[in-house]
Amino acid sequence: MAVIRAFRGLRPPADIVKELASRPYDVLDSNEARIEVQGNEYSLLHIIKPEIDLPVGTDLYSQSVYDKAAENFRKFRERGWLKQDQQDHLYIYAQTMNGKTQYGLVACASVDDYLNNVILKHELTRPDKEEDRKKHVRVTNANMEPVFFIYPAHSEIDRIIAAYVQEHAPEYDFTSVDGIGHHFWVIRDQQINRELIRLFSGVPNVYVADGHHRTAAAALVGLEKKQANPNHNGTEEYNYFLAVHFPDNQLTIIDYNRVVKDLNGMDKETFLKKLETHFEVKLHGSDIYKPDRLHNFGMYLDKKWYSLTAKPGTYNDQDPIGVLDVTILSNLVLDEILGIKDLRRDKRIDFVGGIRGLGELEKRVDSGEMAAAFALYSVSMKQLIDIADTGNIMPPKTTWFEPKLRSGLVVHLLE
Repeated sequence: MAVIRAFRGLRPPADIVKELASRPYDVLDSNEARIEVQGNEYSLLHIIKPEIDLPVGTDLYSQSVYDKAAENFRKFRERGWLKQDQQDHLYIYAQTMNGKTQYGLVACASVDDYLNNVILKHELTRPDKEEDRKKHVRVTNANMEPVFFIYPAHSEIDRIIAAYVQEHAPEYDFTSVDGIGHHFWVIRDQQINRELIRLFSGVPNVYVADGHHRTAAAALVGLEKKQANPNHNGTEEYNYFLAVHFPDNQLTIIDYNRVVKDLNGMDKETFLKKLETHFEVKLHGSDIYKPDRLHNFGMYLDKKWYSLTAKPGTYNDQDPIGVLDVTILSNLVLDEILGIKDLRRDKRIDFVGGIRGLGELEKRVDSGEMAAAFALYSVSMKQLIDIADTGNIMPPKTTWFEPKLRSGLVVHLLE
């Protein structure tokens, strides 16, 4: 069963929270981050992407970058931009997008739960990215950014959170430049904190939605600290890491699409003919075609949209991985026809989050940068949970959760 823990969060004063809260470190590159922080000394990006305060071209994985993270974190605390709460609390973090609000419980998750597969993942992690985040945790001695977890909806937990937000004013309440509303409560009633922790102990598993590398890094640093401490007793802060837990019935997974640079030496007619082996191919013209069901794809090629529907027998509905549309597309189109076999490393393919819209696929192809684009139907929450429960791993770039968590509303110290 899942363990959560209250903690003494390190938080910004309300009058600077909108400027300090930032997008996650991995959704923008260094140049984008430099632009985003212009005129804003409060942004957490100075800590989570500290290369922006070093000369352009600095090796992102050099020790100077991590040292800058530690230096900037120290400055933020000295200047009072991040202050620690005096008591342990749970927190509530709600986000509003397009009129819909989702409510997350901010708590520390257990390192042991990650190591013992109570916290389940659905993506592989890369060792280099894990090591990068581990170094960042080590030099700051903190979880600067929360990870995004899902848990099976629990009616009593939902009721308590709903009642609390109705009866108490939020500590923070602002709309970020992308139009997302962010609302944050500190649960100051210790009896409610204890009850939520008790109820959560009945949740069998939680699932990593977003932040697989940060989750792995936090857990592995916690394990390092445990092994290095001869007086370890299990109560130390390093046994826990920062997470926002959302009920599965409040979340939406959106599409994660693909664009390819070339047709593997084929002309358009040859490529379309090869597709007909495994797909029913229908021309839809210049109007954007959005897939409306599983095993149906949109394809943009030479200023025209097509519907591709996988033929019966080309996939296995009893295989939790084989039934995924990303698997069907990868096996039958990207690999078999286009010769793209390694989605993680092949430079001929790129991925476009559905939040950008299918018009972004048209732009990438019409510009000449890409030869074709493929729009996918969104993975369901049930598919994600089934895959994690069976110990399987999704192909790369399968799920896209929106809205993204803002970093900096609360930080967890490992002291």
